[in-house]
Amino acid sequence: MLPTKIFFTKGVGIHKEYLTSFELALRSAGIAQYNLVSVSSIYPPNVKKVSKDEGVALLPAGSVIPAVMARNSTNEPNRLVSASIGVAIPNDPNQYGYLSEHHPFGETDEKAGEYAEDLAATMLATTLGIEFNPETSWDEREQLFKASGQIIRTTNFTQSAIGNKDGLWTTVVAVAVLIE
Repeated sequence: MLPTKIFFTKGVGIHKEYLTSFELALRSAGIAQYNLVSVSSIYPPNVKKVSKDEGVALLPAGSVIPAVMARNSTNEPNRLVSASIGVAIPNDPNQYGYLSEHHPFGETDEKAGEYAEDLAATMLATTLGIEFNPETSWDEREQLFKASGQIIRTTNFTQSAIGNKDGLWTTVVAVAVLIE
């Protein structure tokens, strides 16, 4: 069972009930109609990235779908929540890459996204044997990783939201959906 396609999506849901806010976040992301099964963070070799619309069109409602999901919720008014998927893709398409999940409080899209991207790239770099100083900034390591010629691309898919002012549950999701 090796996925051949992948798509990324994200969403926000707000409701008085925690579970319903999660459901609404999945609806916002366009994937509430699936039974999502959490998997670890490997970006499969030779996988083709497709748009969310193309991916959803390939999957019948009710399908059991492997996914890497970052999710976060709050019912604290004005609390910033984020969910981010980091992606690191190797230059060799036959080599697997990495996805990472990050779900912080108080981090902007940019900060949460960079952190998730750094996590994925660092995991891939250690797998590929790229030597680096973990104490250097992400910007420096990103340049080193890409200059190695072994990591072709890093990116992130991030969703953040500010907790509902009236204390309703606010849930954010960022998801990598794997299609066999």
